[in-house]
Order: sequence, then C-alpha cells, then structure tokens
Amino acid sequence: MQDRTHLVDDITGHRRMRRNRKADWTRRLVQENRLTVDDLIWPIFIVPGSGIIDPIPAMPGVNRMSIDKAVEAAREAAGLGIPALATFPNIEMELRDETGSNSLEANNLINQATAAIKKAVPNIGVITDVALDPFTSHGHDGILRGGEIVNDETVDQVARAAVMQADAGADIIAPSEMMDGRIGAIRMALDAAGHQSVGIMSYATKFASAFYGPYREAISTGGLLKGDKKTYYIDPANGTEAIRDAALDVEEGADMLMVKPGLPYLDICWRMKEAFGLPTFAYQVSGEYTQIKAAAMNGWIDGERAMLETLLSFKRAGCDGVLTYFAVEVAKILAKR
Repeated sequence: MQDRTHLVDDITGHRRMRRNRKADWTRRLVQENRLTVDDLIWPIFIVPGSGIIDPIPAMPGVNRMSIDKAVEAAREAAGLGIPALATFPNIEMELRDETGSNSLEANNLINQATAAIKKAVPNIGVITDVALDPFTSHGHDGILRGGEIVNDETVDQVARAAVMQADAGADIIAPSEMMDGRIGAIRMALDAAGHQSVGIMSYATKFASAFYGPYREAISTGGLLKGDKKTYYIDPANGTEAIRDAALDVEEGADMLMVKPGLPYLDICWRMKEAFGLPTFAYQVSGEYTQIKAAAMNGWIDGERAMLETLLSFKRAGCDGVLTYFAVEVAKILAKR
C-alpha cells in the first residue's frame, strides 16, 4: 500500500485538531460549554405610574416599565423559561435625599414591584439590590456625610432595607454597594427576621468601571453623581484584591457570587469559581450591551452572533449564569433551536 503520510503528520505526530471540527455533528458532540435559557437573569427597570413603557435611548431595545408592564414582562420571561429577574427602580426625584431614606419605605417602588410580580408570576425568581444609588440625591451607593460615603451607617441601612425587600417577596438579595461587612450584616438581619430561605447573591467584585454609563441613565443617576465611586468600588487593575474581597463575602455567608462588569473581567470569573466553588455569575452591564447593539445597528458586526458569543464566553470562564439585558432576545433564539 502506498504510504500517504504527509509532512504535516510528521510535524503533528499524527494528531490533527481539525478531525473533531470536520462536521456539524462532531462539533456538537465535543462542544465543551453550552448556553441555555437556564443561564439567564433579566435585569429590568421600574418606574412609577401605570401603562408605561419608556425606551432608554442609551440602551436600544431596553425600556423602563411601570409595575403593571413589568408584571407582563415577567410573564413573558417565565413563559420563555428564564429563571429570574433582577429589578432596579427609577424613583421620583423628590423622593431622593442625602441618605436614600426611601429605601426604608416598606411600600416603595421596588417592593411594590416585587410583591406584584411574585403574586402574578410566583414561579419566577426576583432578585433585588439594596444599594442606595437609586434613592440618593447624589447618586452614590451609600450615605454621604461630609464628602465621605460612610461605611457602617450605610451597612445598617442596607441590612434594614434587605429585610423589607424580603418581606415583599424577594427571593435573593443582591447587595451592590460594596460596603465592608454588608454581607454578614444582611445575613444576620434576614435570619433574625425569619428569612432564612432568602439567598444572598453578593456583588463580590464590583469594579470602578467605565461601562456603567447607560445604566445610570436608566435609573436617572448619571447627572446626580458627585465625584466618583473609587473609594468603594474595586480598582480595575487589581485582581488579587478582588479575590480577597470575594473571600470575605464567602466567609460572611454569601450563597452566590457575582462579577461586575463581565467581559473585561473574565479572568476574575474564572479565579473566583476556582477559588470558592460557589455559584458564580457575571453581570453583562449596560455598556457591554450598548456596544454590541450600537455596532450591530451600524452594520459593523453581526449582532446576534456577537451577543451569543459573549454570553458563551461567560460559561467558558466558569460562570453558572449571566445577568444580561439580552435575556429575552436570547431565550427566543434558543427556543427555536
């Protein structure tokens, strides 16, 4: 028989990586990671009133919704199999003050939304944030005293707010304000109030990022912010510090961990999952979403492929799920496959 060995066979030692890529069925057979609807958490924005669907200019395809419309959106999400929503309020300016006191109103907008969604769509999870930025007149995540975001007083307040959110029906509290000790304080407050079954998804590593701009437009804090958030968010240059921060949240009782933003911090996703083994999530934030949407709208990239590729990258980096504004769009695509 004629020897048909090629130089390439000698170079590779007869190992050819393309064998497993030769057909659709082989590619599917050896695929290491898959994106499913079970990986999706849908962040939505709530406004006062009724019958309101208000497009956000900086986030094409994303709307602020009144509670009745949010309930309709929750039904759609549940019908598509999306496991959970993450809700963020855009309250009236006259209700915002230096301390974010409206966060402690039992019947505030976020708690009304939670109660309405859980009543109408009990089989969808509701994840709520206790950071004060939607409630403060200065746009910071904590209480501002003498030019400083005070840690301990903020922790006291977010722990109280967490109990109220749990009372309203929140399934998971996701504190994003990055104060020291907040996870332990919230856990103790929830347990003392009889909410042992309410979980905590810690924004374990929230970076002082340039990618939050469209979100701040969505909750109307962009024009309010005085200074920056570098005294409490993590420096984007610091990976080891981020892991130390996450380790403290694990010790304090976090049930799940989150990395925010997502794509610029895939290394942190991987390191956190490897270090702690807890369910790990990434928040594909507003700036990440808007980049893809804007480029696709200009015909510069294939928006659908880019969307799916970025979401799959989170799975490859060890994430168990992703908070993404693409959730409904992706769920519809996946349902057709």
